[in-house]
Amino acid sequence: MDTFFENIIKNIKRKSITRRLITLLLSLLVLAFVYNLLLLPTGLVAGGVNGIAIVTNYVYGIDSSIMILLISSACLLFSFMYLGKERTLGSLLATFIYPLFVKLTAIITQGITINYDDKFLIIIFAGVIGGLANGFIYKTGFSNGGLPIISQILYKYYKIPIAKSSMVINSIIIIIGSIFFGWSMMMYAIILVFINNLMIDKVLLGISKNKAFYIVTAKEQEVKEYIIKNLKHSVTVFDVKGAFLEKKRNVLFSVIPKRDYYRVTEGIKLIDPKVFFVVEDAYEVKGGK
Repeated sequence: MDTFFENIIKNIKRKSITRRLITLLLSLLVLAFVYNLLLLPTGLVAGGVNGIAIVTNYVYGIDSSIMILLISSACLLFSFMYLGKERTLGSLLATFIYPLFVKLTAIITQGITINYDDKFLIIIFAGVIGGLANGFIYKTGFSNGGLPIISQILYKYYKIPIAKSSMVINSIIIIIGSIFFGWSMMMYAIILVFINNLMIDKVLLGISKNKAFYIVTAKEQEVKEYIIKNLKHSVTVFDVKGAFLEKKRNVLFSVIPKRDYYRVTEGIKLIDPKVFFVVEDAYEVKGGK
């Protein structure tokens, strides 16, 4: 069985390798432009290798591409030592290509003039464009390497959650950046990180066009008929047992398009004022009627 699942993973990695590589390269190029056009000139230190490179460039005048290459290479070495060859390969390309793109785009962007007075507009563009590019990198199955490798190592050996260690590492970098660029830039950086993560989620999960309803009601038949006959959507019934009272109940499950959201919520509340229901986004729906 393990061999079966390993073959599935290998097939996923081989799938459309050319398209994935092109997407990776274009995304890294976009990130390099964002760095040189929007982040470096404004001192927006939003964590990660980019944040360290911005600080060292400002304080010591070190070329950003060199600093990014040095830090990313060190992280890649740690990945090979502690995470293994298989997990390291996904970060290999980005580790060396991204610094190269940063160097090349630094030359190109010298001739581009941007008004940096409106910082809020800058962080919106940097967050949206950078988030989209990062999202497409993750969607290809590759990694942009860098400091997230440290978080993966900490999780493997010390079971420290990746999200928690990443937040601590990036927070330290953001605070260091605020020392040199001002505390207001720290607040801008936090907004930038939020927008960036939001866009990554949108790329990976897509925009939800459907809502998944879980409904517990004493008027099960009426609710089913309302959804099936009036709204023309299917309903699945789950037989469950409550943990507290250990009482058996049925849960109605139905995936509803967003356009019918209001009609479902208001309709079932009119049928059963004591109805209990939970709604969540359904990003991908396949099969069924």
